Amino acid sequence: MTASPGRRVLLAAPRGYCAGVDRAVIAVEKALEQYGAPIYVRHEIVHNKYVVQTLEKKGAVFVERTEEVPPGNIVMFSAHGVAPVVHEEAAQGRLATIDATCPLVTKVHKEAVRYAKEDYDILLIGHEGHEEVIGTSGEAPEHIQLVDGPEDVAKVEVRDPSKVVWLSQTTLSVDETMETVDALKTKFPGLVSPPSDDICYATQNRQLAVKQMGAEAELVIVVGSRNSSNSKRLVEVAKLAGAREAYLVDFADEIDEAWLEGVTTVGVTSGASVPEVLVEQVLQWLGERGYGDVEIVKAAEESIVFSLPKELRRDLRDEAAALAAERGGSGPSGE
Repeated sequence: MTASPGRRVLLAAPRGYCAGVDRAVIAVEKALEQYGAPIYVRHEIVHNKYVVQTLEKKGAVFVERTEEVPPGNIVMFSAHGVAPVVHEEAAQGRLATIDATCPLVTKVHKEAVRYAKEDYDILLIGHEGHEEVIGTSGEAPEHIQLVDGPEDVAKVEVRDPSKVVWLSQTTLSVDETMETVDALKTKFPGLVSPPSDDICYATQNRQLAVKQMGAEAELVIVVGSRNSSNSKRLVEVAKLAGAREAYLVDFADEIDEAWLEGVTTVGVTSGASVPEVLVEQVLQWLGERGYGDVEIVKAAEESIVFSLPKELRRDLRDEAAALAAERGGSGPSGE
């Protein structure tokens, strides 16, 4: 790795794995260690191609629908959370379950349930089709309507403007969300805010670091997958902060050398579902092209750790076999 005069890398801190992602990935690994393969996972455990491929090699099987899991097996729910109907599907399918939903997403689910019981109209700020939005909406579908950005506000209708609350997908851009909230408050002055900001600490911290380095970096490289909402938001934040260009890449070999033309300062960060090894490969790639001088841009300290799902303390293989047997199934399959 070499450094050419005038060329440098600004490396964001914090970056990469958040506590919820770390918990979910370790949960899959622990389940495979304890119970053996296969461990079925409903949807990608986190939105990162490398992580999913690595876990598949160890014996995880990713499915899109609960009914794809053979009776008598174990299914894990991803960090994005699922709707109550998915838990019902697992029970009907004679499956033992592990819930790896991020605790911060679970908090939003509980808020949705509470406000629905109090008969509020709930305005959920988020992106249509995102797994987290689908899961939260499923907690109280008759009370929740999706608001996908400020442009959606005009069509929002509520029963009682004095009983309206907003909730949010946790992985959005902070600025984008507050722009939507402001527009909603203009239309509904009595709009209630949740007890605490729903946008998670990790999303905010990673965006803050990118804002700090975006003003100095002509180019920002965000390591993350195309289906990762928080990674895509980092690209947007970098451009708004002043970066001439910002790109999202899964791996170092996706970087185009043409991006470096006329660039003296490159910013590097990664989404909340990205392992550090992928960032190290990007830094090596840049170092081989003269960008070996690395400076840390530190926006916050992170020390949050979440305990593993409680289900990992039970014998789920026996539980799954018993479920299959008592309902006339044939026991675990796919092993």
